[in-house]
This record gives sequence, structure tokens and C-alpha cells, in this order.
Amino acid sequence: MLASQNNSNNEVLTNDGIPLKKKLSKSLFKSRLRAFGLVTPLLLLISLGFVFPILVFLTRGVYNDTFEKYMINLTPILAEWDGKTEPTEEMFEALVLDLVALKKSKNIGKVASRMNRELSGSRSLFTSSARKAKNLESPFKESLIQVKKKWGNLDTWRAMKVTSNSLTPVFLASALDMKYTADGTIVQKPEERRIHIKLFVRTLEISLIVVIAGLILGYPVAFLLASLPIRISNLLLILVLLPFWTSLLVRTTAWIAMLQGQGVLNDMFVVFGIATDEDRFTLIYNKAGTLISMTHILLPFMILPIYSVMKTIPPSYVRAAKSMGATSWTAFWRIYFPQTIPGIGAGAILVFILAISFYITPALIGGQDGTMISNFIDYHMRKSLNWSLAAAMGGVLLVIVLFLYWIYDRVVGIDNMKLG
Repeated sequence: MLASQNNSNNEVLTNDGIPLKKKLSKSLFKSRLRAFGLVTPLLLLISLGFVFPILVFLTRGVYNDTFEKYMINLTPILAEWDGKTEPTEEMFEALVLDLVALKKSKNIGKVASRMNRELSGSRSLFTSSARKAKNLESPFKESLIQVKKKWGNLDTWRAMKVTSNSLTPVFLASALDMKYTADGTIVQKPEERRIHIKLFVRTLEISLIVVIAGLILGYPVAFLLASLPIRISNLLLILVLLPFWTSLLVRTTAWIAMLQGQGVLNDMFVVFGIATDEDRFTLIYNKAGTLISMTHILLPFMILPIYSVMKTIPPSYVRAAKSMGATSWTAFWRIYFPQTIPGIGAGAILVFILAISFYITPALIGGQDGTMISNFIDYHMRKSLNWSLAAAMGGVLLVIVLFLYWIYDRVVGIDNMKLG
């Protein structure tokens, strides 16, 4: 493209009289537009198939309109009630009208289940009262209390007031072993009902141990792969990648056979005198089994990033250090190891993120002591059908992961992480 100089304003022009700067800007814009068009299908796929469903699911942790949607007469009255005074006749009348409508529309089960999660025993209270609601007469307060004495209990109405709020911190509080009350305060649950915090702590503990164990076992393997001749290292690399060709469920099931009381590992311990035949180790359905199997399954995710970084380190660095009088250990620790830290960081964060959300292995091998938070999320999704609590627990787990990722970035620096 030919260009000419405009002496009046010192602006470079193309041969068609357009300023060169404007022409280049237009050309860059078209190039970026084409690039964006190429990645648009992928962005749509990620947004519609990954990001949007996750956001919708997480909103269920703070939003549930089941009660407000079906209890249309009682909800606005409960919003004005202070939660301390005795329920009025107007509140009982609105409740009866809603129960009659719910029985007719066959939606009483949805409201009863939602209430039961806030106050145990409410399901039978709602369903049995709905069957008799159409025959009740004024005064409705006395009529309802005659049907079920629980309607005269102030705790029942306070639970309905809490449930009537569609946008609510109830499930987030429950995920953190706390309870949201009708007066807007958050209190801690009794000691015997605090299980979620322990599960979060156990999940973090197991994930960190798996990362440390993976680093201890994986670093020497990666060093060996990077140091051996290419033909031998490629053969060993195939063995590292071989587990990816096998289903995760099959590998986990294999560990059940390996770790059980009469399994391969215990038989070896007996042969070598580490344990007796009458006193074998308990390696399954506990935390130990979870740690062993998860470390084995996630080990390749630690080896590969470290190996890819080690392959980029010139061997001449270590030889130069030795030629200047450094011992083998000093050359490794002062010269070689610092250059592998980006690979260690990449492998550690990859293994940690995978471990913290592990589900199949803890479910099959973990037992009570090896259960992780993901197993409880699955329980509430498939069995208790309390999707709101599952979403709240997932949201808390996401915040924990993002917080730890932020700490990692502040301490190590995400820019220092390399995959080769």
C-alpha cells in the first residue's frame, strides 16, 4: 500500500487519500471482528451450557418462592406480622383459604415439603389440615386448632413467616450450621446438628493432604521422566497416561478390592510381617481409603505439569553450577528446584480443585469418616430434593475455592504458574 505525506498537517495518507492511522484502525477492527466471530460459537456454548446453568442453580441458594407462589392470601399478612404477637383471626382465615385452594390444585405437597425443611413435622400438619379445610367454619382459629393443635403453636407461624420470604438467607445460614429466625437474626444451631462446617473442614483437609502426597510422589517421577533418554521417558509417560484410558469408576472399584480386609494390600502386609492375619489394617470405608485412592487417581494431574516445566529447563544450568564447585544437592536445590516451582504451582492448584469437588471415590470408599461436602450436595440433589440447600452449599464451596485461589495469587502469583 502506497502512502503520501500531507505537508499541511503532517498526516500520512494512503494512496486513496485516507489517513493511514484511520486505515490501520479500521483494518484492526475487522481483524478483531473476524476473530470474535470465530470464537462466538464457543462462547455461546460455554455461556449456555456451563455459566448460565451454574448461575441459575446458585440463585436457588438464596431464592425460593414456593410458599409465596401458592400461599397468596397468607403471605402478605405474614410480611406485616411481627412474629411475636399471637396470630389473628385474619391470619387463620387466610390460611384456610390457601389450604382449600392448594388441595383443589393438588399443590399442597410442594408447600408442605418447603415448610417441612424449616420446621420438622410440618408436612403432615399441612396435608392433613388441607383435607379438612373446606369443611371449616368461622371462627377459623378455633376450628384449625381443633383439627391440629400445632396451629396454636407460635413456632409454627414463625416458621411460616420465615418460609414466606422468597429472597432469603435461610439456606446459606443452614449450609453454615446456623438458623435464620423470624425476627431477622441468625443464630447457631445446636451442637448435635452442626455437620456442614465439619464437612467443609474435612473436605479442605483431604484435598490439601492429597496435594501434598501427590507432590511427594509425583515430583520424583516427573524428574525421572525429564532426565531419562527420550525413548525410555516416552514409554514411562505412556504408563503415567494409562489411567486416563480407564473409567474413574473402574479404578475406584479396583481400590475396593485392593484395600478391603482380605484385599491385596493387607495380604502383602501379612506376608511381610507388617500385620498379622488376625489384626489386619482397616483401609476402606474411612478417611485413609479416601486419601489413598484419591492420591492415586489424581497423581497424573500433578506429574504432567511438573514434567512439562522440567523439560524446558536446560541441563547445562546444573552442570554449570557443579563446575563452579556446587554439590549435587546444592545445584539441585539452588538452581534446578526454583525453576520447577511454576509447574508445582500448576499441578497443586489443578489437583486441589479436582480433589475438593471429588464425589465418586469418597462415596464408594470413604464411608462415614471419608465423606466430603460433594457427597452431601449430591444427597440433597437426588434424595432429599432440597435443591436450595444443595445450591447454598455449592455456593459456599465456590466462595472457599475462590478465596483460596486469591490467597494463592497473592502468595505465589498466578502469573508464575506454567504448564510448560
